Amino acid sequence: MARKQQKKVDSWKEKRWYNIVAPEFLNRTVVGQTIASDPALLPDRIIETTVGEMSGEMSKNNIKMRFRIISVNGDVAETVFLGHHLTNDYLRSIVKRQTSKIDAILTVRTADGYIVTIKPTCFTVKRARTSQIKAIRNMMTRIVVRRAVKTNFEDLVQEIVTGKLSSMVYKQTKNIYPLRRVEIRKTEVVKTPAQRRVPKVAEEEVAAPAEAPVEAPVTEVAETPAAEEVAEAVEETAEE
Repeated sequence: MARKQQKKVDSWKEKRWYNIVAPEFLNRTVVGQTIASDPALLPDRIIETTVGEMSGEMSKNNIKMRFRIISVNGDVAETVFLGHHLTNDYLRSIVKRQTSKIDAILTVRTADGYIVTIKPTCFTVKRARTSQIKAIRNMMTRIVVRRAVKTNFEDLVQEIVTGKLSSMVYKQTKNIYPLRRVEIRKTEVVKTPAQRRVPKVAEEEVAAPAEAPVEAPVTEVAETPAAEEVAEAVEETAEE
């Protein structure tokens, strides 16, 4: 007697597509789509896209943004911003011989309580001396930290992505030694305020990386007289 064969169920027919949207301060732009058989499986998924794909400006495809899905409403997956980074191809393209690349790794607390790691970098026109490199790094550190502690998280992200913060650093440090370019090469959200905290699983994954030392603690930088002078200079630049 022939054995009765069971009909196979096509698992793809049971799945559904969901639009992934950026947070409100990024205009809830659709940053991608994902598929799942159950919306409960979507939270904690990571999506990465470029600013060029989000804005339609292809010149900004060198900036990558990372988001985490936190909830699902209908066919829309809500996200939180995790950080950004410049592509390796772009960073390699702006490194030149006989020049200096000056990096800093800073962990700051924004005005609304977010703790964020920011990694700015400067590229000089020619090779700078050790004393000049140190002075540029110190100035860059003070400007970024002072700006971060005065600014809300959402506004800070906007200033980083649009290049406004890089422009501030460039204008205030180019007098120390001629600079060719200033970039914020990477940011990472280390901790969110209690009132906006994401689920525990998500928070553990965005913890501060072990490799990222705090070069300039916020309290020290904010209290030095030199930092106050830099803050005033930054505000004057912004007004211009």
